Amino acid sequence: MLSLPLKLLGGVGGLVSEQCREVQHLAAVLATSLCLSVQPRRWRRTVRGVLARQVLLFGVESLPFILIVGVLVGISVVVQLNVWTGKIGQSQTLGQLLVLVVARELGPLFANFVLIVRGGSAIATELGIMKVGGEVRVLEAQGIEPLLFLVMPRVLAMAVSAFCLTVIFVFVAFASGYGFGAFIGQANADPAVFVNSVFRAVHPFDAIGFLVKCLLPALLTAVICSTEGLSVEGGVTEVPLAAKRALARSLAALFVTSAGISLLTYL
Repeated sequence: MLSLPLKLLGGVGGLVSEQCREVQHLAAVLATSLCLSVQPRRWRRTVRGVLARQVLLFGVESLPFILIVGVLVGISVVVQLNVWTGKIGQSQTLGQLLVLVVARELGPLFANFVLIVRGGSAIATELGIMKVGGEVRVLEAQGIEPLLFLVMPRVLAMAVSAFCLTVIFVFVAFASGYGFGAFIGQANADPAVFVNSVFRAVHPFDAIGFLVKCLLPALLTAVICSTEGLSVEGGVTEVPLAAKRALARSLAALFVTSAGISLLTYL
């Protein structure tokens, strides 16, 4: 009678234990990468070159898409907030709502989502092909630490790209929202009033939450996709599966961390 509940309990315990070990592994890789990044002697020319290429791949090439999304969010969200706060006589709360909805929530979420789709799949696929092709073993034979050369630059590039894309997204959303609102006659004619209302609503705690929501999901995405790519065993056919796992886990980490940070913020 008790065997089935015990088996279920054992299965749940095993799953939880496995997830805890996985989280510990990811945390160890992330902490090691960050520790290596603050050591100047680790930044050889080859490492700097990898970092520059990854920033170009993740940040610069994702810029057109994030600009389009920023304009659409500005037209749909910023204009609606401007209109409805005016209709209910709460125009003084517009800045607070914009900072809360666009800067603290939508900006980091959309920027990291774009990076996961574009950069995360690229990391997992590239490193998986290198692992299958034996390039990782060649680096180790040459005395080059794969974590230093392959993982650390991608972790930092993802974090830098996430911060820059989020800032650009927020700026474009605010600018396009105000511009479209002024065009249809639903915004204050003086842009200084709009800008002042936004800046007055920004507090130091908002800046901290903004940074955490930008950087933490990006760091986790880079670590998850790197470890998935480097864990590929077998042939090339395993690489797409590793990329799918990496994307699924990165998206889960994005939403879990965003929800957790928001929950801690509002408690």
